[in-house]
Amino acid sequence: MTMGPLKQTPPANPAPGAATDLKSARTSMSRPDRAARSIALPRAPWLLIVPSLVLALFIISYPIFNIVWQSVHDVSRFGQIRDFSGLQNFYNVFGDPVFLSALKNTIIWTFCVVVGTVGISVPVSLVLNQDFYGRGVARTIIMLPWSVSLTMTAVVWRWAFNDDYGMVNVTLQKLGLIGGPIHWLATPEYAFPVEIAVGILVSIPFTTTIFLGGLSSVPGDIYEAARIDGASAWQQFRKLTLPLLKPFINMAILLNVIYVFNSFPIIWVMTQGGPDDSTHILVTYLYELGFRLGRPGEAAAVSLIMLVILFAFSVAYLRVQAKRGGAEGDLA
Repeated sequence: MTMGPLKQTPPANPAPGAATDLKSARTSMSRPDRAARSIALPRAPWLLIVPSLVLALFIISYPIFNIVWQSVHDVSRFGQIRDFSGLQNFYNVFGDPVFLSALKNTIIWTFCVVVGTVGISVPVSLVLNQDFYGRGVARTIIMLPWSVSLTMTAVVWRWAFNDDYGMVNVTLQKLGLIGGPIHWLATPEYAFPVEIAVGILVSIPFTTTIFLGGLSSVPGDIYEAARIDGASAWQQFRKLTLPLLKPFINMAILLNVIYVFNSFPIIWVMTQGGPDDSTHILVTYLYELGFRLGRPGEAAAVSLIMLVILFAFSVAYLRVQAKRGGAEGDLA
């Protein structure tokens, strides 16, 4: 009688210690691999981005270091650094009444231009987001001013507000609204509001583009559901459009504040800070200190003050918006 090979079957109830030993062996064998993998993985991305980080750090840090160095030294008109002066440049700047006037004008200029731009760009973007004949042409017309140099735009508006042959005075006189030419850019009461209006007009295309991008990401089904439920157009705008557009509004406000705060061409080309230094903002005051009056040390101090103001505003604004978003999420 021939017997076949015996089949070895595992025991029905293995000993408890065997399973534990097998599990611990697997764990001990995989633990070095996991440790090596956890150490090796984070290094590769850092090694890839370190060159660009070093280059960016150098590009950003060197000008800041140079400005800080100049702000605490006596610098000649030609940029030659002389003796260490400490905070004397900052004392001179804060003691200058033109600086205080420029600081106040900068706050007014930034607030009015940003608020006016956002207030106009929201309805403009809502209109351009609708489906109508010629929408592409309308969008192109709105975006065209963005492609023109800001300096050239300021030159055109300076001609438009010319006292004798400017388009604004000629048009108003033909309409019978004024009896004679108005000296728009030579009168302190008119010059700064005119520049604020021009600042709003040149900022609308960029802001409208941001809002159109936000509106294109909003699904149309929610509006259809709201109309079925009987919501009016104002309720749809207040309850749906504004909340969904809020991240883009926050981004537009922050970017416009940084952009408008440092905007140089409009005011410098149209009035160069005049008349009687009534339209100076910090960036034009800085330029005049450094290149007209030959005080680079004080100009460096003003640039540092501007950097601190913008950095403090950006951090505070982002924190406030984060807290508001967290509070709204908790309420929801």
